[in-house]
Amino acid sequence: MTIEQAFNESAEYYDSWVKKAIPCWKDVFAISQELIPYDLSAPIDVLDLGAGTGLFSNFVLAQYPRAKFILYDVSEQMLAIARSRFHQADKQFQFIVGDYRDIQDLGSFDLIISSLSIHHLEDHEKKTLFERIYTLLRDQGVFINVDQIEAPMLTLRELYWTNWLQKVRQSGALEEQIQASIRRRTQYDKDAPLSAQLQWLQKAGFTDVDCVYKNYFIGVFYARKHFP
Repeated sequence: MTIEQAFNESAEYYDSWVKKAIPCWKDVFAISQELIPYDLSAPIDVLDLGAGTGLFSNFVLAQYPRAKFILYDVSEQMLAIARSRFHQADKQFQFIVGDYRDIQDLGSFDLIISSLSIHHLEDHEKKTLFERIYTLLRDQGVFINVDQIEAPMLTLRELYWTNWLQKVRQSGALEEQIQASIRRRTQYDKDAPLSAQLQWLQKAGFTDVDCVYKNYFIGVFYARKHFP
């Protein structure tokens, strides 16, 4: 099964799954909103990579009602749900089904976001993508990435995993969904260490770089572009 097929299969329950599978999801998206530096009335241009059902974009739209969005994802079923979510603001949205590793020139953006997606790439692909994101951002533009982090040692990876299983089961998630998530994680996840991800962002050209929030293996990464 390809990653596209795997996420097509999970599209219908993805949003509810995220809220069970990411115990800190409210903090994650609240902090992500806080990091966006523009005036709330600004008509900012936003690119959402691995947009899925548009969950992250929905939080941005709630804060920036004049924003314009391009949602980019490999899963047609995920984007179909996003189209339905944003049907009342359809003039502000464009949807592209495709692999963002092959992203073409889409113009320039004030804000590029991604959530729970880039960890599916190989490390060299992450580096290349960060460089591409840098070129797509305008001066003072911001990249916010909610993503998974590989623990620096085996004992911590085991701790993170045990903690996650305990919390996701306590959340009431169906065992079938848990097992499907475990299969996706085993087949498609390629988490990278925190220090490596920060270093790749800096090497891509970003000057202001940090992981501003971390909860076990989930982090909120912030990177801002400044021209020399």
